[in-house]
Amino acid sequence: MDAAGSIPVVFKGIERNFEKSLTYTAPSRHDYHELTFVRSGKVEFEVEGRHVTLEKGGTIVIRPKMSHTVRVNEGHADVIGLYFGFSQQLTGPVGKSAVSLAGQGMRSTDIAPRTLEQFINFASGHDLSDNEKTNDPFILIRGKSRQDIAALVERILRESRLEAYGRELMMQLMAMELLVVLARGLREEWEESLRVRSGKARELVRIARDFIVENHDRDITVADAAGYVFLSQGYFTRAFRDETGMSPMTFLMQVRVNRACKLLEQKDIKVSGVAAQVGFSSPQRFNAAFRKHLGKTPMEYRRQKLGNKKEKD
Repeated sequence: MDAAGSIPVVFKGIERNFEKSLTYTAPSRHDYHELTFVRSGKVEFEVEGRHVTLEKGGTIVIRPKMSHTVRVNEGHADVIGLYFGFSQQLTGPVGKSAVSLAGQGMRSTDIAPRTLEQFINFASGHDLSDNEKTNDPFILIRGKSRQDIAALVERILRESRLEAYGRELMMQLMAMELLVVLARGLREEWEESLRVRSGKARELVRIARDFIVENHDRDITVADAAGYVFLSQGYFTRAFRDETGMSPMTFLMQVRVNRACKLLEQKDIKVSGVAAQVGFSSPQRFNAAFRKHLGKTPMEYRRQKLGNKKEKD
């Protein structure tokens, strides 16, 4: 629940059978997410003027407040619709750029946006520059997660029909599971799209680099940096190495050591204090990282720098 940032709640799940040429004359628009799974047949959606056709096994998530209609051009179609929202406020205001939350005294886990709603905003362009915004009104799920989503939707629908003990709790638990599966599916699609858009991967690495630089003095990890740009740790590490020639952890250590060098030139700051200021959990870890990067201990570096300064004076 902490990782999700909010608790998904299913408002209702319904089955529909559409016949040929049946169209909703009045567009539908509501304040919650709508997930539609096509059991059989072929369905054409028009969402905010954009057309998309789903066949058997297809899944679409329509974002809140998006006008949409449904049409069946041939035969009939059997679909399941699931309407869900979120029951509590997210960490940080929804829609606010994650980057703008940095430097406000939050933990690194608070900074990295991880919720479904924030991911959809980020991946569809709402947290990118103006010339990159796409504002997609829907998300298509095409990968292997479709089967898991379909099974969960069917289970939620069956549970909603029962008058069994604990029905509401069971539906909420399954809705939380649905949120996780959706997030996994969206991330798979997100990373797959990046493989054919090298420019976008490069931009995400740049954003992650800025995140690391701005938060190097905190107890951040590679997983935090990867989560900040909604990538799996494995994909993020490969992309980062391709763009920079080094691993994210090496870059983090480099930033910390470079900052430490500047602090070590001030003789009134203890070495242990420098270690804490640049994000190391202990002086021992600081010494090991410093020696690895510069071939000398922090104290040796300080003596050398202060000695050179005296000679110049």
